[in-house]
Amino acid sequence: MRGAPEDAAQFLFHIRGPAGVGKSTLARRLEGMAREERAVTAYVDEAATDAVEAMETISAQFAQQGAALKAFDKLLATYRQRRHEADAGAAALGAGPGADPTSDGAPGAGRDGGGPGPSPSPSPSPSSMVASQIGLVGLGMIPGVGAFTGAVDPGHLAAGADRVKALLSARLRNHDDVRLVLSPLQSLVPVFLTELAEVARRHPWLVLFFDTYERSGPQLDAWLRDILVSDRYGEMPANVLVVLAGQPRLATRTWEDWLDVVTDWPLEVFTDAEARQLLTAKGVTDERVVDVILTLSERLPVLVSTLAEARPAGVSDIGDPSGTAVERFLKWETDSVRRAAALSCALPQELDEDVYRAAVDAEASELFGWLRALPFVTDHAGHCRYHDVVRNAMLRLQRQQSPARWQQQHTRLADAFRDRRTQVEEGTAPPEGWWGDDRWRAARLQETYHRLCAGPHAALPDALRELLDAYDHGGGTLRRWIQTLSRAGRDSGAPAIDSWGRRLLAAVEERHTAMGVLTVLLTHGGLDPQGRSLAHTLRGRDHRNAGRYDEAVEDYSQAIALVPDAGRARYGRGWTLSLQGQYGEALADLDRAVELSPGEADTFVARGLTLFGLRRDEEAVADYDRAIELDPGDLLTFGFRGRALLRLERHDDALASCGHALEGDPKCAYVLAVRGDILQDVGRSDEALADYGRAIELDPRGSYYLSGRAEILREVGRFDEALVDYGRAIELDPKPSFVLTRRAKVLQATDRYTEAFADLDRAVHADPSDMLALVLHARALQGMGRYAEALAQLDRAREIDPSSALALSLRGKLHRLTERYANSLLDLDRAIELSPDDTFALNEHALSCHMTGRYEDAVSDLDRVIEIRPDNSWAHYEMAIVLRVLGRPGHERFLYRAAELLAAESDEDGQDTVSVARVGNRFLVQFALGHQSELSALFEEFLRICSTRGQIDELLADLSALLDALHSEGDRALPFVHRLREARTSVSPTAY
Repeated sequence: MRGAPEDAAQFLFHIRGPAGVGKSTLARRLEGMAREERAVTAYVDEAATDAVEAMETISAQFAQQGAALKAFDKLLATYRQRRHEADAGAAALGAGPGADPTSDGAPGAGRDGGGPGPSPSPSPSPSSMVASQIGLVGLGMIPGVGAFTGAVDPGHLAAGADRVKALLSARLRNHDDVRLVLSPLQSLVPVFLTELAEVARRHPWLVLFFDTYERSGPQLDAWLRDILVSDRYGEMPANVLVVLAGQPRLATRTWEDWLDVVTDWPLEVFTDAEARQLLTAKGVTDERVVDVILTLSERLPVLVSTLAEARPAGVSDIGDPSGTAVERFLKWETDSVRRAAALSCALPQELDEDVYRAAVDAEASELFGWLRALPFVTDHAGHCRYHDVVRNAMLRLQRQQSPARWQQQHTRLADAFRDRRTQVEEGTAPPEGWWGDDRWRAARLQETYHRLCAGPHAALPDALRELLDAYDHGGGTLRRWIQTLSRAGRDSGAPAIDSWGRRLLAAVEERHTAMGVLTVLLTHGGLDPQGRSLAHTLRGRDHRNAGRYDEAVEDYSQAIALVPDAGRARYGRGWTLSLQGQYGEALADLDRAVELSPGEADTFVARGLTLFGLRRDEEAVADYDRAIELDPGDLLTFGFRGRALLRLERHDDALASCGHALEGDPKCAYVLAVRGDILQDVGRSDEALADYGRAIELDPRGSYYLSGRAEILREVGRFDEALVDYGRAIELDPKPSFVLTRRAKVLQATDRYTEAFADLDRAVHADPSDMLALVLHARALQGMGRYAEALAQLDRAREIDPSSALALSLRGKLHRLTERYANSLLDLDRAIELSPDDTFALNEHALSCHMTGRYEDAVSDLDRVIEIRPDNSWAHYEMAIVLRVLGRPGHERFLYRAAELLAAESDEDGQDTVSVARVGNRFLVQFALGHQSELSALFEEFLRICSTRGQIDELLADLSALLDALHSEGDRALPFVHRLREARTSVSPTAY
């Protein structure tokens, strides 16, 4: 931070005053003086629409003076590249923009950001990733989202991870790149200040000038304040001076605490003596001429200097002293060619030599040098601009004198800029289309301005439609287009355009509400049906990015109603529905989007993700393959493809897909994580953990990679390490509902039920729509014996997803434990219908059939479980009991097999992972075998580690079913039943 105010009072100067008093002239003169004193200078005007562009301008001008900011330039180039890569990833998933972090709320673009019509494809903005709700976790695409004990459909998991960051981390190389795109100022400004300090060390002074600050101040104020008077980004070198030049005082809301460090430098009109001194220096001494000049100019310096430039020799040159200063200047300019050229060159907003020649008649084509030397013309880097005071007067004069010539001249200039634009189009279009080319945009902007001035009524509809493309390209572009439309309204004296300009400026200047521009365009008319369709599409995209899915679907639907074949609206609505889990409806829209745009790789990616959500993995892979054909450089799609192939158990193909992506980019953290999941699935846990470790190195703050590694650590029984990773993930994740539920599973596995329940309670409150959290919370409540609350949670889960087999299975189990067997069988029948290979549902169905005497149905269920999972110890145990009830031989074989499998599970997992359920099951098997030696020890161990009523109720129910088969063993079981009932009363109903 700078020193105390008394030490810092001379580093920030503010030149202020009304238009025409010479603020820019003084700033330019100060810049020249600074350079004479060997200072390095930079001059920034309203062309810089945000802080990044301002720093870029400063760096470019420093480089011209041999003081390049090399590290900053390198990082800026990286930012541009990473932003483009991130935009491509967002476009591939339909992620549109919200508010550009560097431009106070102006928008960017996404895949569904454009619309029908001939306009070139727009370029997205990084804000698309900031605000998007990509929903990859909900589609089972993010590491750590797997099946819950084989019963959860990953396509229906509602995860609470930071999905925007997940996409960026998948698309980019490491956490620094993610941070660079998400928060460019946080990354760029410290490097900028460090580089300034290095230049300042080698030069006596650095002087930064910010002209026309009344226009650029709203965009630059906060950034400039932070680098000058705070240490938020680092320290500004002490030998850096900043000069602001603008009309009003500095904004109080930004500078009120720091006005004492601002050296205020107000400029007023000339005094009488100052004006006369200038006129004398110019050779104008005739008192009557001096009096006329003072009257006409009102002693504004720019007008005094302009009138003096003609050097009227005497009274005879004055003529009629009425009229305006500009009219008098033109009268005193005796060369008619020069006079006409001066008037014509007021029409363009900015001139170079080519624009000059397009503006003037042929006989004036060689007078560009003369024009540049006029006192009201400022010249910078080969471009000239009239002073606003003079230009506005000349425009009024020409508009009033000859409306026909006014229209003709503006049309000629519009055609000249059209020709310049088409010359650019003769080259190769940038990847994001012509809107991504600076030269193309500059020519298009000026062409639009002159069309509006030439024929406001005819040009307005196209200009309003063009605002949508500008909106799509980014905040700076949108602001420039609105300012240009507003200026065209003022310059042409067209009330309709002026009214539009004021409304749109008000909308875009409201912080974080750039979407209001779309609302203004839709509310006040002016767009044709195709334009209205595009506006609804863009607004739908922004609603989706903010998580307002219902509003997004409504806007997309209106867009489609206006233009049924609006491919981007179909795409956007399809993707929004997919994010809501409405995969069937989503697929209908995405199928149509593919028909309308068969060459769009991102459309196939989106449909592939939706098919993945439907578990139609073969079709998803086919869509990914098509996307890769269309865009083989999109390595992220190879990762999506690998995950789908993993679920198809085509492990070699899945590894090859990820391997190809990693050959192209070894630092793609997402693909590393996918490969880690594949390696884990084939039992190569060490390699899987290595891949996840590398992903975490690349993105140490990526909660999804930490939770993914934690899942593998859990699966290999390294619970303590898993809990550490889960803990870090929860700290980093702003919406940790999903990770909390995963940690709760590990805590349950280690019998830390109180901590597990606290995690689940927190997860449900954090995201009441999280299906996994709801069902696990219900299971925990059931384990505590709080059956009514558990049932209520499962009912909520069923409301969210009526097709959840897990919710139905758990509710079926709950009904069984409360002896509502008919309800239990209804739920379990439906669960098996939805998921025929769900062994949890099949086991529960067998138990309910057993308790209702449907033994043959139970045998059929258990046969199916053992076919699917030959190592399922419970299915073997239950099969033995049912066969014994039926009096069939062979039940002992199943019983001994159950004992072997349970012993193997204990040996494999070790003593640290002893679970209440496994001990209870071993007790039941030993009881059924009649092995008295181990029975008491197992029972005492169960009571020692059991902590919930639900666990006791489950063993009581299972023991009751066992006694149904062992009629003669009732007396032997009574002591155990009595002890269980006593233990149940001693356990608190809130304990878990």
